[in-house]
Amino acid sequence: MPDADAELDATGLVCPEPLMLVRNRVREMASGAVLHVLATDPSTGRDFHNFCRFMGHELVAEERDGDRFEYWIRKG
Repeated sequence: MPDADAELDATGLVCPEPLMLVRNRVREMASGAVLHVLATDPSTGRDFHNFCRFMGHELVAEERDGDRFEYWIRKG
């Protein structure tokens, strides 16, 4: 998976909390930086895809391991 410049652990949180945390963290990052996100809420997949599409970021990769989801988001 891509190297990450920052990591955010949103495990145990449910919508809309993971999305709000990601939004705030990405806002603080430099353009081109990658955020690695850990989550357990299944709706994060849909949320992060839409977030990236609407805000001009790139969902570089995603993985699922049981109930755990991982995302790598590159700031646009």
